[in-house]
Amino acid sequence: MKLREIQARTIEKTVKELCIKANTLLREDVLQAFRAFFDKEEENTLPKKMLKVLIENSEIAEEKKLPLCQDTGMVAVFIEMGQDVHILGGSLSGAINSGVEEAYTEGYFRKSVVKDPLMRDNTGTNTPAVIHVDITEGDKMSISVMPKGFGSENKGKIGMLNPTCTQDDIIDFCVETVKKAGPDACPPYILGVGLGGTMDQCALLSKKALLRPINESNPEPHIAELEEKIKERSNALGIGVMGLGGISTVIGVNVKEAPTHIAGCPVAVSLCCHALRSASAEI
Repeated sequence: MKLREIQARTIEKTVKELCIKANTLLREDVLQAFRAFFDKEEENTLPKKMLKVLIENSEIAEEKKLPLCQDTGMVAVFIEMGQDVHILGGSLSGAINSGVEEAYTEGYFRKSVVKDPLMRDNTGTNTPAVIHVDITEGDKMSISVMPKGFGSENKGKIGMLNPTCTQDDIIDFCVETVKKAGPDACPPYILGVGLGGTMDQCALLSKKALLRPINESNPEPHIAELEEKIKERSNALGIGVMGLGGISTVIGVNVKEAPTHIAGCPVAVSLCCHALRSASAEI
Protein backbone atom coordinates (compact mmCIF):
# COMPACT_ATOMS: atom_id res chain seq x y z
CA MET A 1 0.00 0.00 0.00
CA LYS A 2 1.36 3.44 -0.95
CA LEU A 3 0.69 6.34 1.36
CA ARG A 4 -0.05 9.81 0.04
CA GLU A 5 2.12 12.44 1.68
CA ILE A 6 0.68 15.86 2.55
CA GLN A 7 2.90 18.61 3.91
CA ALA A 8 1.76 20.23 7.15
CA ARG A 9 2.37 23.60 5.50
CA THR A 10 -0.25 22.75 2.86
CA ILE A 11 -2.81 22.14 5.59
CA GLU A 12 -1.77 25.33 7.37
CA LYS A 13 -2.16 27.40 4.20
CA THR A 14 -5.53 25.84 3.39
CA VAL A 15 -6.91 26.50 6.88
CA LYS A 16 -5.72 30.11 6.70
CA GLU A 17 -7.44 30.67 3.34
CA LEU A 18 -10.66 29.02 4.52
CA CYS A 19 -10.79 31.12 7.70
CA ILE A 20 -10.43 34.34 5.70
CA LYS A 21 -13.02 33.21 3.17
CA ALA A 22 -15.54 32.12 5.81
CA ASN A 23 -15.25 35.38 7.73
CA THR A 24 -15.59 37.69 4.73
CA LEU A 25 -17.75 35.87 2.18
CA LEU A 26 -21.30 34.94 3.14
CA ARG A 27 -22.32 31.47 2.00
CA GLU A 28 -24.40 31.59 -1.19
CA ASP A 29 -27.16 29.41 0.28
CA VAL A 30 -27.59 31.83 3.19
CA LEU A 31 -27.59 34.84 0.87
CA GLN A 32 -30.24 33.17 -1.29
CA ALA A 33 -32.37 32.63 1.81
CA PHE A 34 -32.03 36.32 2.74
CA ARG A 35 -33.29 37.28 -0.71
CA ALA A 36 -36.15 34.77 -0.63
CA PHE A 37 -37.40 35.98 2.74
CA PHE A 38 -36.90 39.61 1.67
CA ASP A 39 -39.36 38.99 -1.18
CA LYS A 40 -41.88 37.47 1.26
CA GLU A 41 -41.78 40.19 3.94
CA GLU A 42 -44.38 42.94 3.76
CA GLU A 43 -43.39 46.13 1.96
CA ASN A 44 -42.16 49.15 3.92
CA THR A 45 -41.65 47.23 7.17
CA LEU A 46 -38.65 47.17 9.48
CA PRO A 47 -38.04 43.43 8.90
CA LYS A 48 -37.81 43.97 5.12
CA LYS A 49 -35.50 46.96 5.56
CA MET A 50 -33.28 45.02 7.96
CA LEU A 51 -32.97 42.08 5.53
CA LYS A 52 -31.85 44.60 2.92
CA VAL A 53 -29.19 45.83 5.36
CA LEU A 54 -27.95 42.26 5.90
CA ILE A 55 -27.69 41.72 2.15
CA GLU A 56 -25.82 45.01 1.73
CA ASN A 57 -23.53 44.08 4.63
CA SER A 58 -22.55 40.87 2.87
CA GLU A 59 -21.81 42.77 -0.33
CA ILE A 60 -19.57 45.29 1.48
CA ALA A 61 -17.76 42.51 3.35
CA GLU A 62 -17.03 40.69 0.09
CA GLU A 63 -15.93 43.80 -1.77
CA LYS A 64 -13.68 45.21 0.95
CA LYS A 65 -12.54 41.88 2.47
CA LEU A 66 -13.97 42.84 5.84
CA PRO A 67 -15.49 40.48 8.41
CA LEU A 68 -19.23 39.91 8.13
CA CYS A 69 -19.52 40.35 11.89
CA GLN A 70 -17.30 41.83 14.59
CA ASP A 71 -17.45 38.51 16.46
CA THR A 72 -15.20 36.42 14.24
CA GLY A 73 -15.83 33.49 16.51
CA MET A 74 -14.06 30.47 17.88
CA VAL A 75 -13.02 28.28 14.95
CA ALA A 76 -14.36 24.74 14.68
CA VAL A 77 -12.45 22.64 12.15
CA PHE A 78 -13.87 19.45 10.67
CA ILE A 79 -11.39 17.07 9.05
CA GLU A 80 -12.14 14.00 6.96
CA MET A 81 -8.80 12.30 6.47
CA GLY A 82 -8.19 9.21 4.39
CA GLN A 83 -6.40 6.36 6.17
CA ASP A 84 -3.78 6.37 3.41
CA VAL A 85 -2.69 9.95 4.16
CA HIS A 86 0.61 10.65 5.90
CA ILE A 87 1.37 14.17 7.16
CA LEU A 88 4.95 15.40 6.86
CA GLY A 89 6.69 18.39 8.42
CA GLY A 90 4.51 18.79 11.49
CA SER A 91 1.36 17.64 13.26
CA LEU A 92 -2.22 17.98 12.10
CA SER A 93 -3.28 20.06 15.10
CA GLY A 94 -0.18 22.23 14.87
CA ALA A 95 -0.80 22.96 11.20
CA ILE A 96 -4.47 23.80 11.83
CA ASN A 97 -3.76 26.16 14.71
CA SER A 98 -0.97 27.88 12.81
CA GLY A 99 -3.36 28.44 9.90
CA VAL A 100 -5.99 29.92 12.22
CA GLU A 101 -3.44 32.21 13.86
CA GLU A 102 -2.14 33.45 10.50
CA ALA A 103 -5.66 34.16 9.24
CA TYR A 104 -6.73 36.07 12.33
CA THR A 105 -3.52 38.10 12.40
CA GLU A 106 -3.37 38.98 8.69
CA GLY A 107 -7.12 39.49 8.40
CA TYR A 108 -7.24 41.72 11.49
CA PHE A 109 -10.01 39.54 12.87
CA ARG A 110 -10.97 39.82 16.53
CA LYS A 111 -9.18 37.29 18.72
CA SER A 112 -11.75 35.91 21.12
CA VAL A 113 -10.28 32.75 22.68
CA VAL A 114 -9.28 32.68 26.35
CA LYS A 115 -6.81 30.15 27.74
CA ASP A 116 -8.78 29.24 30.86
CA PRO A 117 -12.56 29.49 31.43
CA LEU A 118 -12.05 31.02 34.89
CA MET A 119 -8.88 33.12 34.54
CA ARG A 120 -10.02 34.51 31.15
CA ASP A 121 -6.58 35.35 29.74
CA ASN A 122 -6.79 35.89 25.98
CA THR A 123 -4.46 33.64 24.00
CA GLY A 124 -3.92 36.47 21.51
CA THR A 125 -4.08 34.11 18.52
CA ASN A 126 -7.72 32.95 18.44
CA THR A 127 -6.36 29.46 19.05
CA PRO A 128 -6.67 26.70 19.93
CA ALA A 129 -9.29 25.76 17.40
CA VAL A 130 -11.83 23.03 18.15
CA ILE A 131 -10.80 20.13 15.93
CA HIS A 132 -12.90 17.13 14.89
CA VAL A 133 -11.32 14.35 12.84
CA ASP A 134 -13.05 11.50 10.99
CA ILE A 135 -10.90 8.81 9.41
CA THR A 136 -12.19 7.67 6.02
CA GLU A 137 -11.04 5.37 3.25
CA GLY A 138 -8.63 6.53 0.55
CA ASP A 139 -5.94 9.19 0.33
CA LYS A 140 -7.93 12.44 0.32
CA MET A 141 -8.33 15.06 3.01
CA SER A 142 -11.24 17.49 3.25
CA ILE A 143 -11.19 20.48 5.57
CA SER A 144 -14.16 22.58 6.69
CA VAL A 145 -13.87 25.57 9.00
CA MET A 146 -16.71 27.18 10.91
CA PRO A 147 -16.01 30.38 12.87
CA LYS A 148 -18.86 30.42 15.40
CA GLY A 149 -19.72 33.55 17.34
CA PHE A 150 -20.82 33.11 20.93
CA GLY A 151 -23.86 35.34 20.83
CA SER A 152 -25.58 32.39 19.17
CA GLU A 153 -23.38 29.65 20.65
CA ASN A 154 -24.56 30.62 24.13
CA LYS A 155 -28.16 29.86 23.12
CA GLY A 156 -27.59 26.24 22.07
CA LYS A 157 -29.36 23.47 23.96
CA ILE A 158 -29.16 19.71 24.39
CA GLY A 159 -31.91 17.50 25.74
CA MET A 160 -32.02 13.83 26.60
CA LEU A 161 -35.59 13.01 25.62
CA ASN A 162 -37.40 9.77 26.36
CA PRO A 163 -37.39 7.01 23.74
CA THR A 164 -41.17 7.36 23.64
CA CYS A 165 -40.93 10.98 22.47
CA THR A 166 -42.94 11.96 19.44
CA GLN A 167 -42.09 14.14 16.48
CA ASP A 168 -44.02 16.92 18.19
CA ASP A 169 -41.88 16.58 21.33
CA ILE A 170 -38.73 17.07 19.24
CA ILE A 171 -40.28 20.05 17.46
CA ASP A 172 -41.35 21.55 20.81
CA PHE A 173 -37.78 21.28 22.14
CA CYS A 174 -36.33 23.01 19.08
CA VAL A 175 -38.96 25.76 18.98
CA GLU A 176 -38.59 26.40 22.72
CA THR A 177 -34.85 26.86 22.16
CA VAL A 178 -35.60 29.53 19.55
CA LYS A 179 -38.21 31.15 21.79
CA LYS A 180 -35.78 31.42 24.71
CA ALA A 181 -33.12 32.90 22.44
CA GLY A 182 -35.61 35.56 21.34
CA PRO A 183 -33.81 38.44 19.59
CA ASP A 184 -30.61 38.02 21.63
CA ALA A 185 -28.57 35.98 19.13
CA CYS A 186 -29.14 38.12 16.01
CA PRO A 187 -31.90 36.42 14.02
CA PRO A 188 -32.81 35.30 11.42
CA TYR A 189 -31.47 32.02 12.75
CA ILE A 190 -30.24 28.84 11.15
CA LEU A 191 -30.70 25.71 13.26
CA GLY A 192 -28.38 22.75 13.20
CA VAL A 193 -30.20 19.91 14.93
CA GLY A 194 -28.53 16.71 16.09
CA LEU A 195 -30.83 13.76 16.61
CA GLY A 196 -29.74 10.46 18.15
CA GLY A 197 -26.35 9.11 19.11
CA THR A 198 -25.09 9.85 22.62
CA MET A 199 -25.07 13.21 24.40
CA ASP A 200 -21.65 14.17 23.05
CA GLN A 201 -22.21 12.76 19.58
CA CYS A 202 -25.56 14.52 19.31
CA ALA A 203 -23.97 17.91 20.01
CA LEU A 204 -21.36 17.24 17.31
CA LEU A 205 -24.08 16.19 14.86
CA SER A 206 -25.83 19.53 15.40
CA LYS A 207 -22.63 21.39 14.45
CA LYS A 208 -21.98 19.21 11.40
CA ALA A 209 -25.57 19.80 10.28
CA LEU A 210 -24.74 23.49 9.81
CA LEU A 211 -22.19 22.59 7.13
CA ARG A 212 -24.94 21.36 4.80
CA PRO A 213 -26.44 24.04 2.51
CA ILE A 214 -29.72 25.22 4.02
CA ASN A 215 -31.46 24.92 0.65
CA GLU A 216 -30.84 21.14 0.64
CA SER A 217 -33.26 19.01 2.65
CA ASN A 218 -32.29 15.87 4.51
CA PRO A 219 -32.45 12.93 2.06
CA GLU A 220 -34.71 10.98 4.45
CA PRO A 221 -38.32 12.11 3.80
CA HIS A 222 -39.41 11.89 7.45
CA ILE A 223 -36.41 13.94 8.57
CA ALA A 224 -36.98 16.49 5.79
CA GLU A 225 -40.57 16.79 7.04
CA LEU A 226 -39.25 17.37 10.56
CA GLU A 227 -36.96 20.16 9.30
CA GLU A 228 -39.84 21.92 7.59
CA LYS A 229 -42.13 21.68 10.62
CA ILE A 230 -39.46 23.07 12.96
CA LYS A 231 -38.94 26.02 10.62
CA GLU A 232 -42.67 26.64 10.22
CA ARG A 233 -43.34 26.54 13.97
CA SER A 234 -40.31 28.72 14.75
CA ASN A 235 -41.39 31.40 12.27
CA ALA A 236 -44.85 31.41 13.82
CA LEU A 237 -43.21 32.87 16.96
CA GLY A 238 -42.97 36.21 15.16
CA ILE A 239 -39.57 37.15 16.60
CA GLY A 240 -38.32 38.11 13.15
CA VAL A 241 -35.16 39.79 11.92
CA MET A 242 -33.25 41.21 14.92
CA GLY A 243 -36.43 40.83 16.97
CA LEU A 244 -38.34 43.31 14.80
CA GLY A 245 -41.19 40.93 13.98
CA GLY A 246 -42.20 39.47 10.64
CA ILE A 247 -41.88 35.99 9.19
CA SER A 248 -38.09 35.62 9.10
CA THR A 249 -37.20 34.20 12.50
CA VAL A 250 -35.61 30.99 11.16
CA ILE A 251 -34.46 30.77 7.54
CA GLY A 252 -33.05 27.26 7.63
CA VAL A 253 -33.20 24.03 9.62
CA ASN A 254 -30.77 21.16 9.04
CA VAL A 255 -31.23 17.92 10.97
CA LYS A 256 -28.46 15.32 11.09
CA GLU A 257 -29.40 11.98 12.62
CA ALA A 258 -27.53 8.93 13.95
CA PRO A 259 -28.40 5.57 15.56
CA THR A 260 -29.07 5.75 19.29
CA HIS A 261 -29.81 3.54 22.31
CA ILE A 262 -33.19 1.92 22.93
CA ALA A 263 -33.55 3.89 26.18
CA GLY A 264 -33.17 7.42 24.90
CA CYS A 265 -33.49 10.08 22.20
CA PRO A 266 -30.85 12.83 22.45
CA VAL A 267 -31.64 16.11 20.71
CA ALA A 268 -29.22 19.03 20.34
CA VAL A 269 -29.75 22.44 18.78
CA SER A 270 -26.80 24.50 17.57
CA LEU A 271 -28.46 27.83 17.04
CA CYS A 272 -26.60 30.06 14.59
CA CYS A 273 -27.10 33.75 13.97
CA HIS A 274 -27.78 35.11 10.49
CA ALA A 275 -24.02 35.08 9.79
CA LEU A 276 -23.63 31.33 9.28
CA ARG A 277 -19.99 31.15 8.24
CA SER A 278 -18.16 28.13 6.88
CA ALA A 279 -15.85 27.23 4.04
CA SER A 280 -14.51 23.89 2.78
CA ALA A 281 -11.73 22.54 0.59
CA GLU A 282 -10.19 19.21 -0.42
CA ILE A 283 -6.45 18.65 -0.59
